[in-house]
Amino acid sequence: MPEAFQALVVDKTESSFSVTVKQVTLEDLPAGEVVIKVAYSSVNYKDGLASIPDGKILRDYPFIPGVDLSGTVVSSTDDRFHEGQSVIAAGNGIGVSHFGGFSEYARIPADWVTPLPDGLTLREAMIYGTAGFTAALSIQELEANGLSPDKGKVLVTGATGGVGGTAIAILSKKGYHVVASTGKADAADYLTALGAEEIISREDVIGPSSRPLDKQLWQAAVDSVGGSPLAAILSKIAYKGSVAASGLTAGTSVPTTVLPFILRGVNLLGIDSVLCPMDTRLQVWERMAADLKPEHLENLVDREVTLNDLPEALADILKSNTRGRVLVRLS
Repeated sequence: MPEAFQALVVDKTESSFSVTVKQVTLEDLPAGEVVIKVAYSSVNYKDGLASIPDGKILRDYPFIPGVDLSGTVVSSTDDRFHEGQSVIAAGNGIGVSHFGGFSEYARIPADWVTPLPDGLTLREAMIYGTAGFTAALSIQELEANGLSPDKGKVLVTGATGGVGGTAIAILSKKGYHVVASTGKADAADYLTALGAEEIISREDVIGPSSRPLDKQLWQAAVDSVGGSPLAAILSKIAYKGSVAASGLTAGTSVPTTVLPFILRGVNLLGIDSVLCPMDTRLQVWERMAADLKPEHLENLVDREVTLNDLPEALADILKSNTRGRVLVRLS
């Protein structure tokens, strides 16, 4: 590998804040058993927060963000990985407390590295990325709690985001009637192409009523929004239905009551893609390469950028100016 390579570095001092592409060396990277030549990363909401002074994601500076990556092993001191092997790394501390994927090379603890499953390319792995993994994990958890195509409609919120879009594509492939919720009036063609059969507004999700129990509309929901919309969703889930919750763009406070849980037996499933156990992680990635893989995965791609384009892409995701997934090409 070269003596120096490029990375996006976020730095903060008492008097300044910067997000710039810089030359770094292997010695600048944190400890880890596996050195990876990064092929692709992706832009996630958490990455956007890491790129602003008050994002409350990073504690130490300077720092290389990027919560996921795919690439090829350059060297490994762990017998589970070998030179030339294609791998994925995501979750754990990557991009938050451990330098991440916005770098031409990364050094990652072996316990955080996943072999690339057969059936996925390095590019496809990052079309999924952390957002797609979260969507797939949500669907797996919903299935474990009774989700079935013959039981009714499934709501997906934040439909034009990475989690929402991937969830729509996977659910559609598996034969579900998907209702997509979005605040973007011009997104209908995109969401229909992903497989949504109905498209509703954010206001339709919340509705005119704030009752803790409302008309039962959906057997389940994949929610990446949180806040008041999540409370409204819980009130409209059918008996013994479930909501997989993974986001907080609408806030962290959920103004609900115990009634959906004790009168309808609704399940609120917390989806954590960061500390997900490795055995579950491996299983989900294998499924993402096989029975969960949408026929047109490429439809999820908003655009592909380089390191130099990243600051603009990071700003866009915070402003909800992206549709689907933004890939970062490193090599």
